[in-house]
Amino acid sequence: MWMQENGYQNSVVTTYRGALNQFERFVRKHAISRDSVFTYDTLCAFGKSPHHFPAVRGLGRYLCQKQLIPAPITKPVVRLPDIYETYLAYYEKSRALHYSAVRYARRILSGLSRYLEQEHIDLCHLTIAQTDAFLTQYNTRFQSATRRHNRSALRGFLRYLYQMQAIKRNLAPLIVGAPIYGLAKPPRFLQPDEITRLFSSLDSDTPHGLRTSAMVHIGYTLGLRPKEIAQIALDDISFSKGLINIHQRKCDNPVHIPLPEITIKAIAAYIIGARPKSHHRELFLTFTAPFRPITAATVCKDIGSQIHRVNPAASAYALRHTYAQNLLENGASVFEIKEMLGHDNIQSSSRYLHIHTQLMLRTLFDDTL
Repeated sequence: MWMQENGYQNSVVTTYRGALNQFERFVRKHAISRDSVFTYDTLCAFGKSPHHFPAVRGLGRYLCQKQLIPAPITKPVVRLPDIYETYLAYYEKSRALHYSAVRYARRILSGLSRYLEQEHIDLCHLTIAQTDAFLTQYNTRFQSATRRHNRSALRGFLRYLYQMQAIKRNLAPLIVGAPIYGLAKPPRFLQPDEITRLFSSLDSDTPHGLRTSAMVHIGYTLGLRPKEIAQIALDDISFSKGLINIHQRKCDNPVHIPLPEITIKAIAAYIIGARPKSHHRELFLTFTAPFRPITAATVCKDIGSQIHRVNPAASAYALRHTYAQNLLENGASVFEIKEMLGHDNIQSSSRYLHIHTQLMLRTLFDDTL
């Protein structure tokens, strides 16, 4: 019943039914008490196959929503030393982050804590050499993009330690990776004819097409990051006033942005014709049960696939770069662009001066070719 309410396919219902029947027999055989049935220890003891775990976890989530059990099945969190836990609480509250981002930071800090304990290093006397040694060891199994995220997470913690006077020197700026020269390239934007072909290629006949169309309109007219698009909630949109509230920004600077009529229509078409019924308040949801909010990776994939039809070398961020170029060409200053794009510093915004040679010459030298 709970699977049918969440729109699971019949084949998935059949698979889950078999897994739950095995789980029920396991519980009866071992005479597990009612309070201990939906716990992580019981799930691990069941251990028939990892493929059975989603069925048991899903039933646990459903029973928790119905308030029949106190909590869903979750892996116990190993508590870190107080300074780590205090930082994680501050990190989550100050940045209004999704739990997955905090969990990611916890994983890196757990690695740091284990390393310092193994090497008998006092956190208060941590040096940059020791920090580099930890990152070298920890990042061995990761690709370059993940290594970059790991360094960023560690910088935040070290910056916090310095602000709290737990360490004498701010080590955060000293954590650097190998230079990535590709980042020095000017942002890639779409030409006017590419924009025309992009919007002409949008599909309004399928649920996936309607969702992608709404995301493309938002990216082009508002210049939002994929993560910001993924986090938009229904409550953030005022259709009567034509406004949208973007409150989870990288620079932690919430902003109300006018919604163009064409974007309002694209969002409304998606809500009416494609959005699954769900208790989730996020605007964009998956199309496979159980329906959940999409991730930033899904936004990048869907928008990027649409853009590749008109420019194979461009990515989902091309819409954001095009939005910045349009602001420049309409007379916006770099400082205004910084606020509209939600940049942390003016250096990020100044990169957009290079995306249009004619405009760069007019802006910097009051000259033309």
